[in-house]
Amino acid sequence: MKYKQRKKALILLADGTIFHGKSIGKEGSAFGEVCFNTGTTGYQEIFTDPSYYGQLMVTTNAHIGNYGTKADEVESDDVKIAGLICKNFSFNYSRPAADASLEDFFEKHNTLAIADVDTRALVSYIRDNGAMNAVITTEVDNIDALKAQLAEFPSMKGLELASKVSTKEPYFVGDENATYKIAALDIGIKKNILRNLAKRDAYIKVFPYNATFEDLEGFNPDGYFLSNGPGDPEPLEEAITLAKDIIANNKPLFGICLGHQVIALANGISTYKMHNGHRGINHPVKNLVTGKGEITSQNHGFAINREETEANANVEITHVHLNDNTVAGIKLKDKNCFSVQYHPEASPGPNDSLYLFDQFIENIKNK
Repeated sequence: MKYKQRKKALILLADGTIFHGKSIGKEGSAFGEVCFNTGTTGYQEIFTDPSYYGQLMVTTNAHIGNYGTKADEVESDDVKIAGLICKNFSFNYSRPAADASLEDFFEKHNTLAIADVDTRALVSYIRDNGAMNAVITTEVDNIDALKAQLAEFPSMKGLELASKVSTKEPYFVGDENATYKIAALDIGIKKNILRNLAKRDAYIKVFPYNATFEDLEGFNPDGYFLSNGPGDPEPLEEAITLAKDIIANNKPLFGICLGHQVIALANGISTYKMHNGHRGINHPVKNLVTGKGEITSQNHGFAINREETEANANVEITHVHLNDNTVAGIKLKDKNCFSVQYHPEASPGPNDSLYLFDQFIENIKNK
């Protein structure tokens, strides 16, 4: 019955290309940068990941929603994607542990989704033409007006989004009697990062995106952490200044994803917007220090400049992405600082890279 009541919908790309589908329930329009994730599981964690703020998510897996949703399988307090584009949307689910359908989850969070889309053709188009702005809509007779609105929608290049997803006030995670204290800058932090730090006997104070070194230092932490997050890293002047101050004082510092890019910028290494980014849970990375390979969870549309990294005498490349040879990890040769471009906390994804959290704790121990 729901299928018969679903309305026609479409995806309008910035270059004028249109793909057709059907609405899931909510009507209207949603704008954002269209991107795709190749993960076969973990859709709820993906939809709530703050790094995806402002993006229209295309899922390449053919079935979305088939195992429902669970209240604790979230990476933030609400849905962060601008909207979902998928092939087959499952209104029913079969997992006994689930407590709601994905349809109900989207309705609760007022999220627009469209299905019955030829996602193979759409993903192929994005791969060839690059990530670009788009709108998903049920207003299929309003194309000209949508084109005009889409033309005015800001590009992800140069867009500061960390302030949109960061906490407004500091908060604490973990046992206050833990051995280690870590000050974490929230520029889009995932809950599973905090869980992994807390599991390692750490008490974490999470600070807003614009916190200063003095703010973090007031917690008297043993180590510092710069989180993942959405948008272009270059406008994050406060976070870059913070990273410079932490490094100048040679405090133990670990950065993931956007935090990795901020650390690079703090060392004079520029970043650039990728053609279509890395988003999935099976990306191969080589650890150049150990020679071992890792299958990793990745989600980023920006990367750091490899040539500038290699030319920086104070920076060592520790990890590379084996698909395109982009920089996947760095460490400073003369400071207690390292970072990776991918997500060792996974959620979703493999656990090959969990050792990086252990490495951070070791760096704190040996500071």
